Amino acid sequence: MPDLPKPYTRIRTEFPEVAEAYDALGNAIHEAGPLDEKTRQLVKLAMAVGAQMEGATHAHTRRALEMGLPADAIKHVVLLAMTTLGFPSTVSAFTWVMDELDKK
Repeated sequence: MPDLPKPYTRIRTEFPEVAEAYDALGNAIHEAGPLDEKTRQLVKLAMAVGAQMEGATHAHTRRALEMGLPADAIKHVVLLAMTTLGFPSTVSAFTWVMDELDKK
């Protein structure tokens, strides 16, 4: 498992009650609807791609792989972004995803 970003771990260390509440909220949100875990992970990846969040795209790609999602499903999520986000944004997201897929 890759090291977590220092700012992330620092805020969790300095504000453990907030981190605990945030984790509880995340868990409640994940359990609030009918989507299965793998579908939720692909949705989270899509949101990271759409928001052009490089770190989150890397993280959600790793999580998707850890869950056993195939590389072609992960790439498809990025490709689906093209008609909404445009070609340049999709290419950027594709490079972030491929950073992780190339490690495997």
